[in-house]
Amino acid sequence: MVKRIAYVGLDVHKESITIAVAEQGREKALELATIPNHFPKLLKVLRRFEQEFEVTVRCCYEAGPTGFGLYRRLNQEGIVCEVIAPSLVPRQPGRRIKTDRRDAVQLAHYYRSGNLTVVAVPDEATEAIRDLERSREDAKKAERVARSQLSKFLLRHDRRWEGKTNWTQKHLDWIRSQTFCEDAHKWVLVDYLETVERATVRVDELTKRIEEVVENWSSAPLVKALQAFRGIRLVTAVVIAAELGDLRRFCKPSDLMGYLGLVPSETTTGQSQHRGPITKTGNQHVRWVLVEAAWQYRFQPRMSEAIRKRNDGVAPAVRQIAWKAQKRLHGRFKRLTDRGKLGQVAVTAVARELAGFLWAVGQQSQWVES
Repeated sequence: MVKRIAYVGLDVHKESITIAVAEQGREKALELATIPNHFPKLLKVLRRFEQEFEVTVRCCYEAGPTGFGLYRRLNQEGIVCEVIAPSLVPRQPGRRIKTDRRDAVQLAHYYRSGNLTVVAVPDEATEAIRDLERSREDAKKAERVARSQLSKFLLRHDRRWEGKTNWTQKHLDWIRSQTFCEDAHKWVLVDYLETVERATVRVDELTKRIEEVVENWSSAPLVKALQAFRGIRLVTAVVIAAELGDLRRFCKPSDLMGYLGLVPSETTTGQSQHRGPITKTGNQHVRWVLVEAAWQYRFQPRMSEAIRKRNDGVAPAVRQIAWKAQKRLHGRFKRLTDRGKLGQVAVTAVARELAGFLWAVGQQSQWVES
């Protein structure tokens, strides 16, 4: 006898879990219980429900700060659990009351109807590397803030660097050579400068850690293959591989572009159609590094010494895709700017097409030479 399925929505918080159930059919989803966020207690409630009502439980909860630990533990216990994209949960515009109970009931209801979008959960090793590269990203942001604060302090006192490039060794030496009459200003300069130096050291250390751990990672061949592209070096390749996971889960290039929020927004009603800026939905980490990489395609296609070195050991099919990308994306950037498009608009369009080339690499059966 095939058991009926009970769809369980879990509203998970640091201290509590609210449980709601929607059984097969059209019956209204109902709250089951609110319990402490303690896994043995949750498992006991779910097992008891399965036994009393002779059903098979399927659970879901929204992705958030509680992570994927609950997902992994439930699946290890033989209970199907899925993680839901919170931004894509249907919302009723007229509702102005939001409670844990209502959220859990809504999850159970939409889980039963199949209207929820499931998140691809990474394995634990990939999640660890993703946390590491995001930590480096946070360190880089802190470094930019520290540099901006120091630059503004110097500008307020009319100290202007005449060199072409900031934050080189010469620039830092120039900053250290600045003198002030007031002791307070001297201490401000020392503090800002030390903050910048500490932030830079932090970024460098995290970069080294990424280089070390990626060698033993299962996605290391993909990381190497992605570096065949212009504008994509080790850190960018790690971000792409860790954030996106298996690129084969995207059926076509436009699926990946949409996931990254690089497609135009659209409002169509009747005979009226309007396309606006990109949607900026999905994974902002990959979107940001792709836009940064896309700026490199404003230059003429060429195999520089650095790119040739990164191509060593990469499968021939991947090298062909990367070279094709250089030629096409440069032409795309030039055509757009020749038509009067702003550089930021052109580079966003290039980033969208670059995502398509990365998708093509992800579909290859071999990324590196054997």
